[in-house]
Amino acid sequence: MDKINERSIISTDIKTIVALIAGACVGLWAYFGIIERLNNTETNGKLMIADVEKNTEFRIKWPRGELGSLPADSEQFMLIEHMAGQLEKHSKQLESGMHNKVNIEFLQKQVEKMADDIEKLKDKVRANGKENHQ
Repeated sequence: MDKINERSIISTDIKTIVALIAGACVGLWAYFGIIERLNNTETNGKLMIADVEKNTEFRIKWPRGELGSLPADSEQFMLIEHMAGQLEKHSKQLESGMHNKVNIEFLQKQVEKMADDIEKLKDKVRANGKENHQ
């Protein structure tokens, strides 16, 4: 038996060579098809993971108000701030009204005392006038 080396001659027909080349092409096409499907699956997996992470971040941060607010929420916050200012203004007016009440009560007592004093003075003047005419 002869040893196979680089000078060995192999004879085959053209049909076999074409079949080998066709088989290699089909194998190569199948390999690249599988690689393409793996790449698509891997890309879709990475995109889904990114979406899940964003969803998780949104789900956690949105209720805390760390991602902003809706326009309706902003409008409500503005109305609440306005109403808080109105409440503060009315509270100040109420407090100043309480001081006025104290002052009015004090002045009423003073007026009542003055009215009593005036009546006493009138009585004295009348009494003096009657004594002088008699």
